[in-house]
Amino acid sequence: MAGSLFDQLKQAGLVDDKKAKQVKREKYQQIKQGKGKKGKQPQAKPDDAAALAARAAQDKAEGDRQLNRKRQQLLAEKGERAALRQMIEANRLSDYAGERTHHFTDDGKVKTLYVNDDTHARLSVGSIRIAHFDNGYALVSAATAEKIAQRDANALIPLPEGDATLSDEDREYYAKFEVPDDLSW
Repeated sequence: MAGSLFDQLKQAGLVDDKKAKQVKREKYQQIKQGKGKKGKQPQAKPDDAAALAARAAQDKAEGDRQLNRKRQQLLAEKGERAALRQMIEANRLSDYAGERTHHFTDDGKVKTLYVNDDTHARLSVGSIRIAHFDNGYALVSAATAEKIAQRDANALIPLPEGDATLSDEDREYYAKFEVPDDLSW
């Protein structure tokens, strides 16, 4: 191996030019101060280059560990999304299309699905849930929805909440009135 230790460290990527110049300057100052006092040169410390190389190697290793952690985390998230997507795709319901509209909110916007009467009734009761799927929506059973919620609750459209502003007395009063079957919003 030809070249100085600094050249070899630079080629390995452990030391940059700025650090090498700084160490050379410090050595020069030590030699200069040594000649003025005693007339002879002090012994150069071989540990300077080794310490610099060890420090640079530790810094590089720590940076590599952090980068590796980030990569592993991204891969784990990507794998989790793929598993979730596969679960939805394998368990999504088909043959639910119809002329009846089912309205739901997603991110503050009202969305509409056209479903048949049976599916609409099951959606209203909560035995079927709506999940995000491929920039659209898929219908899944409640059992599958529970498994999806364990992995990522944001993948499901939340169920509509009852009106919490009504008191129990008001609910009892409104329960006396029958809602027509053909009512849809």
